[in-house]
Amino acid sequence: MKTFSYGDDSPIAAFATTPGKSALTLIRCSGKGSLELAAGVFSAPEKMLQAAGNTVIHGWIVTPNRAEDKTPGRVDDVLVSVFRAPKSYTGEDSLDISCHGGNAVGKAVLEALRAAGFRDALPGEFTFRAFMNGKLDLSRAESVMELVCARTDRGRSNAINRLSGVLEKEISAVKKQLVEVLSGAEIFLDYSEDEISADAQEIAGRLPHESLARESLARLQKLLKSWQTERLYQEGIFAVIAGRPNSGKSSLFNLLLQEERSIVTEIPGTTRDWIEAWVSIEGIPVRLADTAGLRSSHDPVEKIGVERSRDLLDAADLVLYLIDGEEGITDEDSALIDTLEIPHLVVWNKTDIAPAPEKIIAVSAKTGEGIAELAAAIAGAIQAKIATNAGNPDPSPSLGTVRQKNLVEAAIASLEEALDMAEKMEPLDLVSPLLREAVNSLGEITGEVSTADILEEMFSKFCVGK
Repeated sequence: MKTFSYGDDSPIAAFATTPGKSALTLIRCSGKGSLELAAGVFSAPEKMLQAAGNTVIHGWIVTPNRAEDKTPGRVDDVLVSVFRAPKSYTGEDSLDISCHGGNAVGKAVLEALRAAGFRDALPGEFTFRAFMNGKLDLSRAESVMELVCARTDRGRSNAINRLSGVLEKEISAVKKQLVEVLSGAEIFLDYSEDEISADAQEIAGRLPHESLARESLARLQKLLKSWQTERLYQEGIFAVIAGRPNSGKSSLFNLLLQEERSIVTEIPGTTRDWIEAWVSIEGIPVRLADTAGLRSSHDPVEKIGVERSRDLLDAADLVLYLIDGEEGITDEDSALIDTLEIPHLVVWNKTDIAPAPEKIIAVSAKTGEGIAELAAAIAGAIQAKIATNAGNPDPSPSLGTVRQKNLVEAAIASLEEALDMAEKMEPLDLVSPLLREAVNSLGEITGEVSTADILEEMFSKFCVGK
């Protein structure tokens, strides 16, 4: 069986939407000769071949013409969006085929395309081609997958900022500054000592444009700080609702999810095991867990549930410790709260029948009172953990992947070492290579400096059809 690798221009096809019961399924095609091949399975081939770029044509996908087939069979009634190079996502001739939804229809259309000469696209191969053909830099290419995986509107907005080129512009601007610093240093390295004046020799002992280098360092350090916030909006946090039995944990869990996921009864200890679900709180993706009530129990099943709840507390990023407002804060509550070594919020429940003390978060899981304030407190606790502020989406540049973060760290390390050596009046021929390392690290972020292995590893993590 022949295997394919990234980097060729052969015609490829793949589902751009997940096959299943839906109104439409989209199949994407791209590559050299893709319009000609697709015309071979289109009911009006001349119509496709003559179609201008960025136009939509209507017709049937049919089985490929073979000598033994007198009449090609119809596969599906479709709309085809035609894109001609270089004005397409990939920079190649491309087509988006909108066929009817359903597993059978999409698979039949894709099979007709295979028979016509298309091969199955590799994961991320469309975006890889967009990068190779200069349609996207590497940071924008990564933002495509970030956008697909975004769990919240804030994560989507940040990915859109990078897709629009905000990060690329910042990286390019800083790199331009460092190239100017590097050029100033290397000018002196191109001449021997007897070719420059005594004043110039004294200057050569310093780093030219040092203030520009320090400005670049400050911009990179600010960019690096953005990663902690960005990671939060991409990966989310693990929050655990804990407390004694019958404090209203399951009711609060259901209210935050806005659906009935946990069983709620008046009987203490109803929840025997933990249950979890994703929820967006103030734009932050939160993996929320409802747990068994924390108490001593002789019931073997409940006892296991309590042990699992305690294990979850150790793994949590944030604990919402719920107080039963009818009973107030008991000695058992105080003892459990004192053992929490991770960020936690003490929440007074049942405020509709038992008013809360001052300066404590008060909610009613039954009526919904105080839930907005609780959500704000959760967001505030998370933001405090990373020493930043919540608010509207920040249009300033931010890092979106671990790869970008690691390369910015590498650039900062090289630049800091170069500045430290310059302060000690070390020779510029020792400082210059460090500046070049910083420039190359930034070039890797946008893809100006890259290797085939790195690119293949990165794009292979994309979904097929992107």
